[in-house]
Amino acid sequence: MAIFNFRAAGEITFGVGAIQQAGAIVKKWGGKRVLLVVDPGFAKAGPLKRIKDVLEQEKLSYVVFDAVEPEPRVEVADQSGQLAKKERCDFVLGVGGGSAMDTAKAAAILATNEGRARDYQGLNKVPRPGLPKGMVPTTAGTGSEVTFTAVFINADEKKKAGINSPYLYPEISILDPELTLGLPPAVTAFTGMDALTHAIESYTSKAASPLSAMFSQEAIGLIGKSLRQAVHQGSDLNARSNMLLGSLLAGIGLANAGVTAAHSLAYPLGGVYRVPHGVANALLLPAVMEFNVFSCPEKFAQIAAWMGENVQGLSMPEAAVLAVESVQRLAKDLEVPQRLSDLGIPQPAIPGMAEEAMKVARPLENNPRPVSLEDAIGIYERVF
Repeated sequence: MAIFNFRAAGEITFGVGAIQQAGAIVKKWGGKRVLLVVDPGFAKAGPLKRIKDVLEQEKLSYVVFDAVEPEPRVEVADQSGQLAKKERCDFVLGVGGGSAMDTAKAAAILATNEGRARDYQGLNKVPRPGLPKGMVPTTAGTGSEVTFTAVFINADEKKKAGINSPYLYPEISILDPELTLGLPPAVTAFTGMDALTHAIESYTSKAASPLSAMFSQEAIGLIGKSLRQAVHQGSDLNARSNMLLGSLLAGIGLANAGVTAAHSLAYPLGGVYRVPHGVANALLLPAVMEFNVFSCPEKFAQIAAWMGENVQGLSMPEAAVLAVESVQRLAKDLEVPQRLSDLGIPQPAIPGMAEEAMKVARPLENNPRPVSLEDAIGIYERVF
């Protein structure tokens, strides 16, 4: 067995009503003045008042940063860090989807490190720890509450890149399925497919280990059996709980095993065309699975079974193909975009996007099958 490393985020609190413990947990970690990072929509929603109330119950003060954008720019990260410094905050709490949590992570490190967010994009460029930080996901998708990455767009370069550092691991994560009940069906679908992409890609990654695979496997099963119900019956708390737990486990899997080609191909869609990350992954995952299927058919056969497919009596190649078909059916059932043309992306843009995708090297290195520039163009053409 090859040598492997495994690392997980800090303290995780999960369960219906868990948000009621947020104030006490933040206080336990030394928080007295909290920077609350939320997106503008959530800032106007009822759950934010609930969070403010639990902080006030512990006599904690707070200031709200609500300028988070979908697919946020590096300037937004800079603004959040500046506010944390100005208000002398000693704890950062990110509440919302991946964009809010990524911005909160950036705010925490920018409050204690000089420079701008773009200075730290890349691997291990953050020189010292940030403020203690906690994450409260309100979508079941990104897994950002347990990863060491925060992704931002450089609009002037039309590129998307992550800050990747152990200092971005959250000290605490509080996951309350009740906070996901109001999520619209479309957002539930996109974020859920994002989580499934993390689970499948971390499982098939060349960097996967026996330990990371346990998390990826459980995530595939939870998401595979619950995503349709969460989309079409959004008030089903059991389905919402399974999805939030699946997203969490997938996040732990990807933090340790990484992701593969779908993420490299998704980056130009977000960086150039501002396509939400979950939408890009949902569109690309089936095509990338089809490209990879016979590079590790035994893993794809397992995925089919975990997705709930009947693989009894099938050969390994037949079961492997069934995994691809299962995800294709799921994407169609959820009515996620199936083609690049549906997103307004012109076909002549494909070669340029492929060239940009090839620069997102780490996921491509993890991919179970080598990906050439011609392969990348072919996958984009397949989903055009």
